[in-house]
Amino acid sequence: MAISLDLAKQLDKAYEELSLTEVLDAPVAALSGVSEGDAEKLDAAFGIKTVRDLATSKYFTLAAALLHLEQASR
Repeated sequence: MAISLDLAKQLDKAYEELSLTEVLDAPVAALSGVSEGDAEKLDAAFGIKTVRDLATSKYFTLAAALLHLEQASR
């Protein structure tokens, strides 16, 4: 099944035309609003270097799961 996504507003311009796999393997600064300085801090604090690392980080997945649980309990 093919899925089409318009990620222009969520990604820095240099990453807009990349495949999903390429975006996931790109530096976290590829995400719009994440600066190089932010990326350096994520790496120093959590070892997060790529978008994939951010998406699979145990800290961020736990935080997202807690949020979903709270929303489901309303």
